[in-house]
Amino acid sequence: MGKTFGFEIHRTSTAPAATLFRLETDGGRWSDWAKPAIVQSSWEREASPVGGVGAIRKVGLWPLLMREETIEFEQDRRHVYAFAGPPAPVKDYRAEVVFTPKPDGGTDIRWTGSFTESLPGTGGIQLAVLKTAIRVLSARLVAAAERNS
Repeated sequence: MGKTFGFEIHRTSTAPAATLFRLETDGGRWSDWAKPAIVQSSWEREASPVGGVGAIRKVGLWPLLMREETIEFEQDRRHVYAFAGPPAPVKDYRAEVVFTPKPDGGTDIRWTGSFTESLPGTGGIQLAVLKTAIRVLSARLVAAAERNS
């Protein structure tokens, strides 16, 4: 059995939580704001509201499109998702993005994730890759939200 790893990324944005949340949960539009990290994005399964529980977004670049299923959804506040099958580079991946409005305007963002290494001894590398990817994506998310605000 592999070891479990986790990460936590913090960002601050001048954009409202609702704008950030809308961009992050709309998997069909990730390629609009997340390029060059995400070249293609679409829905494998839609839900109501957009990105709600049961929705599965496909993001990446064919043939390596990650499938991520929404498992918890609090409008404009919190989005929790997990990998929804192959190709999944790690086991039991679960991520949570929390958008907290700041009293003076703007939003604090906390993006956390955890997983079990798929092969013993590979967790450190997998953690570095995932953490870097989320750092890049969260920076692109903030930039896009601030342009749209």
